[in-house]
Amino acid sequence: MEAMRYLGAGEGDDALRRQLAAVASELTAALKPRYVYRVFDLARENGDILLTGTGVRLTGATASTMLAQCRRAALLACTLGSGFDTLLRKEQARDMGRAVMLDACGSAWVESGCNAAEEELRARLPGLFLTDRFSPGYGDLPLDIQPAVCAALDAGRRVGIHVSDSFLMNPMKSVTAVIGIADRPQMARVRGCAYCAMAASCRLRKGGKHCGI
Repeated sequence: MEAMRYLGAGEGDDALRRQLAAVASELTAALKPRYVYRVFDLARENGDILLTGTGVRLTGATASTMLAQCRRAALLACTLGSGFDTLLRKEQARDMGRAVMLDACGSAWVESGCNAAEEELRARLPGLFLTDRFSPGYGDLPLDIQPAVCAALDAGRRVGIHVSDSFLMNPMKSVTAVIGIADRPQMARVRGCAYCAMAASCRLRKGGKHCGI
């Protein structure tokens, strides 16, 4: 179960797996991920990559490497909405153990929404190939592009995602990502802890584990 990875519990035991499955079942019955994506042509300027017609400028080696063979890219935003935040607050008030499991299930559920959006995008682009998706804060792609990404997608109006002054997204279980679009198959280019902006503070790494990304 993907939520087990976010929980940082390894394979867990049978009792934990049953509890987590019950929480996941309740969550997926109550909320569905919502997503929006758009495809943009790419332009290069002074080593940066621009998504034409937007204010999005992708800087750094991560974007340059991921999009090296791409002439277009998609921006994606996915969220569980404010309903998840409400569920989590209620669970925190009555059972912190279940709240931790709900948080892990929420992370897995929003990633599932991203996967569904990516599959839909792939189906709409026959004969083309997608890179792995990568998000602001991953590698050296800065978080401060979040407002421009959400503006380009009109994410506030379309799926209710807003960005704080510290570039964090609200609702809490929200994800933005970039996906390159190429004419040839794309290998996984930047993966692993060395590329992750959370490497220094990651709870999984401190426990001798990794997320598998």
